[in-house]
Amino acid sequence: MLNETQRRLLLRLAEFGAEVESAWDVPRTLSLPGLAEHLGVVRSAIHTPLKELEASGLVTTRSAHVIGGGSRRRTVVHLTAAGRERAEALAAEDRAPEAAGRAVGPMPEPTLVRGRDAEIESLVERLLAGGRIQLSGLPGIGKTSLARAVAGVLLERGFRVRWGTCDADTDAAGIGSQWLEGESPRDAEAIAGAATGHKTYLILDEVQELHLRHLDGVRNLLAACGGESGGVLIAVRAPSPFGTLAGFDEVRVDGLDTEAGLELLADGVDAEIGEQVVDALGGHPLALHLWSPEEDVPGEGQEVQEFVQKTVIRRLSEAGLETLDELSLAPVPLAIAELTEGEGTAELDEAAVLRWMDSLVEPHHLIRNVRRATLEESAAKEIHSRAAGFWSQRDGARARRLEAHHRLNSGEELDSEWLAESVAAISREDSAAAAVLAEEAVEASGEDSLRLAAIDLAFERGESEIASQHLESVEDSPQKNMREARLARLRGEVAKAEQLEAAALEELSPAEAVRAQISALARSHDDRLPGQGTKVTQQDIDAVEISRLPESDRASANLAIDLLRHAVALESGSVETTANVRSSLVAQMGEEHPRLALIDLRTRISSGAEGALEAAREFIESADGTIERTRAIHAALESTAPQHPDWLNQAHAAIATSPLRDDIASHRRLAAQRWYWRGILEPAMRLSHWRESISRFKSAECPAAAAELLLRLTRSL
Repeated sequence: MLNETQRRLLLRLAEFGAEVESAWDVPRTLSLPGLAEHLGVVRSAIHTPLKELEASGLVTTRSAHVIGGGSRRRTVVHLTAAGRERAEALAAEDRAPEAAGRAVGPMPEPTLVRGRDAEIESLVERLLAGGRIQLSGLPGIGKTSLARAVAGVLLERGFRVRWGTCDADTDAAGIGSQWLEGESPRDAEAIAGAATGHKTYLILDEVQELHLRHLDGVRNLLAACGGESGGVLIAVRAPSPFGTLAGFDEVRVDGLDTEAGLELLADGVDAEIGEQVVDALGGHPLALHLWSPEEDVPGEGQEVQEFVQKTVIRRLSEAGLETLDELSLAPVPLAIAELTEGEGTAELDEAAVLRWMDSLVEPHHLIRNVRRATLEESAAKEIHSRAAGFWSQRDGARARRLEAHHRLNSGEELDSEWLAESVAAISREDSAAAAVLAEEAVEASGEDSLRLAAIDLAFERGESEIASQHLESVEDSPQKNMREARLARLRGEVAKAEQLEAAALEELSPAEAVRAQISALARSHDDRLPGQGTKVTQQDIDAVEISRLPESDRASANLAIDLLRHAVALESGSVETTANVRSSLVAQMGEEHPRLALIDLRTRISSGAEGALEAAREFIESADGTIERTRAIHAALESTAPQHPDWLNQAHAAIATSPLRDDIASHRRLAAQRWYWRGILEPAMRLSHWRESISRFKSAECPAAAAELLLRLTRSL
């Protein structure tokens, strides 16, 4: 007769096909720590059940390389043929209901949760009633496991559950991308509109990991979701960084009772000793997992943090401590291959110190926090310095983000220019991480160059309040005035923006003033919705004195001016000007330049020439660049409104989530236009898409387009 642990082991092993039995790389879930995690017990609690299963010929063990578990080979478990037959019989006898709902996002694997049945049922009922719940408690108390169990019940009942997990680089859009399985809007209300719906519940875990830089944005997102969703559950370590979150009821998670706590301990532990351990550790699930029968009973009333420091951390080897230190000081979870000191990974895993998220790993937050607090400052700086050197040898935005974090905390002299360049490079791939780094760099140095970089990044992200806060600390200069003008436009204060910009232009150098004029004209031309005329005139363009630029900059400025002149002439119907400017463009770019092909296409579409739409289709299908293809699609959409051919709808859907660079003004404006067209082509999602488009137009400093679209949105409701 199999006991409950053995039944669960066989059913878990049966989830993996026979092909893994001879594989070189084996999932960690088949290792002893992985199996123990799934069953919700300490690793030693499965030793005896596994030995009995092996003796019965139902399972076999071998040494294999565990995926993500370091270079050392480890013990893994497989079913035998007899074991697979037995597992199939067990599944037929005790088949759990198939989850009828849909899980979205990085939801962790379910684990057996003990002693929480009443809490799970209560949380489910409150969510079904539309409740908004803040689940709080000590680190390691079981908040994630409890939230995951609640999600499992909702899924079994046929609901959709959207799951998000926070780390230091997570912002509102990052949560949205988890909830929506892809590119997310950035505006809080737009995310809420897209993520919520009938029979949909939202869960957000590890909220305490959020950086202060992103706290207000996530707070706004949760407030927006609360008004739309069937129910929202957030899990956060106490005290919550939000304090009291408006509209949310706090539910405190306490330790397990004695009976449930005893179930977590290893088989064979004396009942009296077990009760003493559970009582001494307050029924804290992670602490109970970390306790070993070979150790003394913790002192009565001993704090869990003290137990971790004096017992768990103290028993680690030097290699284990080195790996723990590196993981504890990293700003985000790491892959094992990203560690400079990874030899202790297997030891930490065996000791239940690690928390796994697919291929990434970090210490359980209780252990990480204790280690950070007790690590000497000089030792921490040495680790940061060594890690910075390691990441400096690697390429990519993630490497720069980690290198910069470690350099900022190494105690070494800061290179402000390098930091500003790193923020810009990181922002092209992960603006949320760049924003965190920018804040930390400003805090560490206070230099204007870094503060200006933080301001520009805030503008690109549409965060007017953060830009305003930093601007207050910047010394007066024409550059500051130009940014204050940007802030005014971001807030829709057009007259104020024009006054500030005019004053700044008088103080800028001649070359800087000309560049600012050209940028302003391009922005003004784009500040409108499709179908609206441009506000820019040929006289405005003629007023730009390119001769004031250095010789080296005149060619690019001439090209920018001619492109704008051609667009304005095309709209006004000035055939002669259009032809003359095209000749100038050919001289500058060459007849075969792809941008010229797009210009010719727009000319044919604008004039309504025969075959223009078919030419647009050929161009869109053959164009290599995302920007050219997107502009062509938008031009074709404008010319075919209000009824668009299916192929054009499909073409727009194909580029709707293609990445555009927030650090380039024209890309920001194009992104706003793309969200506008998504609202036209996806009427069921128009409210969310147009909210996002309005937000994007604002961050692109196009207040007129934002205001007009808001008016249209209001009228449509």
